[in-house]
Amino acid sequence: MFKKAATKGETTRQQILDTALRLFRERGFDEATMRDIASEAGVSLGNAYYYFPSKEAIVLAYYDLVQTEHARRVHELFPEQKDFKTRLLTVLHTKLDILKDDRPLLGALFRYTGQPDHPLSFLGSTAKSLQKQCSDLFAEAISVEKIPDDLRTLAPTLLWAMHMGIMLYFLYDKSAHQQRTRKLVNGAVEFCMMFLSLARNPLARPIRKRVINLLSESGLVEA
Repeated sequence: MFKKAATKGETTRQQILDTALRLFRERGFDEATMRDIASEAGVSLGNAYYYFPSKEAIVLAYYDLVQTEHARRVHELFPEQKDFKTRLLTVLHTKLDILKDDRPLLGALFRYTGQPDHPLSFLGSTAKSLQKQCSDLFAEAISVEKIPDDLRTLAPTLLWAMHMGIMLYFLYDKSAHQQRTRKLVNGAVEFCMMFLSLARNPLARPIRKRVINLLSESGLVEA
């Protein structure tokens, strides 16, 4: 799924990463040890620790790969998509496409979300850069819309929050090929379009200002 590295060092790192992710998927995150990973990858334990100081470092590399691949796929499609609705559907469905085989792994990692200081928390400080990269994709998606500046500031954060809710539902979705999640995405996008129509109304400006101030005070957006 991801492009292989070119140099010898990067190739070794990629080999360790690929092996670790395979073992995480097969055995579970807790059960697979760094020694197991090094052995399966054909490198010394010291070499494995040289590239990844811990299993948590491997998972963070995985998060980064997912986000990089997500951006790559989205940017391949955006030039042909001129409306916000199509772009938003692309961002959300593409993320599901990338993660469809990793639900058990993500489910095991999601337990750390309630621990804000844990390095694997999706909402923790370690993941801030990844959150921003994801929010930036939503900002690009809505860039084709003519909307007030304050709404343009607010929208990426709200869309990112909606996307996180969808990801949580996705982990618990037992329908065939997670079709319920796909339908949820389509319905959520329709709702977003209706909400956008109302929110861009000049009469909604005081409400938008209050929401932005609230999120700004909470440190979620920059006013």
